[in-house]
Amino acid sequence: MKFKFKNHEDYLTQRDAALAEAQTALDEGNQEAYEERVQYVEDMDAAYEEYAQNQANIAAMRGAVKAPASATGVMAMADGSGREYRMQFMNYVLHGTPIKMNNGDAYTVTTDVGSVIPSTIINRIVEKLENVGGVYAKITKTFYKGGVVVPTSAMKPVATWTTERGGSDKQKKTTGQVTFAYHKLRCVIAVSLATSVVTLEVFEETFAKNVVEAMIKELENAAFNGTGSTKNQPVGILTETPVSGQVIEITEGESPTYADWLKAEGSIDDAYDAGTEWYMKKKTYFGQVLGMVDDNGQPIARINIGLDGKPSHELFGRKVNFVDYVPAFATSVAKDTPFAVAFNFSDYVYNINLDITVKDYEDHETDDQIKKAVMLVDGKAIDINSLVVVQVKNS
Repeated sequence: MKFKFKNHEDYLTQRDAALAEAQTALDEGNQEAYEERVQYVEDMDAAYEEYAQNQANIAAMRGAVKAPASATGVMAMADGSGREYRMQFMNYVLHGTPIKMNNGDAYTVTTDVGSVIPSTIINRIVEKLENVGGVYAKITKTFYKGGVVVPTSAMKPVATWTTERGGSDKQKKTTGQVTFAYHKLRCVIAVSLATSVVTLEVFEETFAKNVVEAMIKELENAAFNGTGSTKNQPVGILTETPVSGQVIEITEGESPTYADWLKAEGSIDDAYDAGTEWYMKKKTYFGQVLGMVDDNGQPIARINIGLDGKPSHELFGRKVNFVDYVPAFATSVAKDTPFAVAFNFSDYVYNINLDITVKDYEDHETDDQIKKAVMLVDGKAIDINSLVVVQVKNS
């Protein structure tokens, strides 16, 4: 079935006529005719959406500065203002076109303040962060307002035994409280998007990919090495002070021994055993762990192949993750330097404001046109009892 549209008004005229025919058929009790007209309208909507998308693509390829009116109409018709905003957001990123959202007689114009990323793309970004970032996926995420004091029990709930109809004290197990600040994380988005993207779907996929690539490493790095508010960063676990007895020190110039790894594993309390994993560089694992044997000649580390065909690395049966955020083992150090850390990252919280915005600016030194994404986030460990650090002690 083919449809022809002169413009948005022509589409609405044809659509209204078909809906009137459907209503007539329904009033007359002609179910077959009613269903045929309804299907006709649905096919027309799909055809017009494709038509409007093609119109938008042509405009983008010509370097047009605004989305065509026809595209605006179908987006609002198809699934509300969301698709309309997504198209305008694409043109804003690619060409700097101000966003104008029609809401009755009012227009909201986006200029210097930037543009909020549509929720559809936000979902893609979050999904990619979960999939790409092995560490980020394990971190607990909350969405409290910055500056609000939050009991740690609110982020790490506990179960309480009670009678059949009895209640429980919600704050009974509260061990402390945290206050999340607003720390700004920004990333520069590839301008090459403008030369390679012509469809909304490809744009959203490429945009999410660019944002994730720019942000994921820093989000994970901050969870390990962030220094806190002094440098407008989250607080990383390696800047925390572990519980007494959970720092295993290796004398400078020596290598970790079987006894050292036993001490490290033994320092993990039973209550925090589940979910706690090792994090170190691959070089450290293969150089200082793999190949080491116990007193009976059995290896303390193993490499297993999972059902997915991917290798799984273990130390005393505990999973080992390879990361670049922990220094590699070195026999000589300028200061006390950790080279392996065990932690349960569900005890680390990222409090996120996901209203990520995009802004344009010009580098007046190079004349480069820069596009950047900004998000507000703070993070810290709410429970460090699972934290075990193995480090080289500076002599």
